[in-house]
Amino acid sequence: MRLILFGSPGVGKGTQAKIISKNLNIPHISTGDILRKAVKDQTELGKKAGEIMAMGELVPDDLMIELIKEVLTSDECKNGFILDGFPRTTVQAEALDKVFNQIGINNSILINITADEKEIIKRLNNRRACKECGHIFILQEIEGMDTCPNCGAKNSFYLRNDDKEDVIKNRLDIFNSSTLPVLGYYKNKGRVIEVNGFDTIENVNKKIVESLKVKNLYD
Repeated sequence: MRLILFGSPGVGKGTQAKIISKNLNIPHISTGDILRKAVKDQTELGKKAGEIMAMGELVPDDLMIELIKEVLTSDECKNGFILDGFPRTTVQAEALDKVFNQIGINNSILINITADEKEIIKRLNNRRACKECGHIFILQEIEGMDTCPNCGAKNSFYLRNDDKEDVIKNRLDIFNSSTLPVLGYYKNKGRVIEVNGFDTIENVNKKIVESLKVKNLYD
């Protein structure tokens, strides 16, 4: 199964991707996680990406396309994958289709998860990340804690720049102007499943699974 998780920042793409990945035993490819690791490791790409991400803007297409192609052609993706955070522009979508054609993929499906923008701002501003491992938590998950439950680091929780309200609003503006047209690109190809993300994590996942079953894509 080859899935693309689509939606605005904070809509829950990463959460749903992790659940589906576990249930179907296919890799969850999060461009956000890959980029944050590159930033932490201070690679050449990471330094460039870090400056751009801190402003809530998009990483240039050529860097993202190169990174995604390398991952999709690796052994871990031979039985399928869940792509989260890419494509973000129609140029990227066209480039991704070219990569798919090169490696013989013709059955990808885009799952569009939607949510109200006020709810999105509230969700993102309610997140904290660990400085050491990069894992992201909801405030309620770590209430009263001073140790990261993922890596054990102490006093490592912080509010990421791209989860601050002013940056979130900028990210949403960029999504609406630059990324939303990607949805139209896939709709024209008849490869879209629509799911309302304004619900519990469990219910959103049920909606996704039911939609995939209708298309005979989920066993």
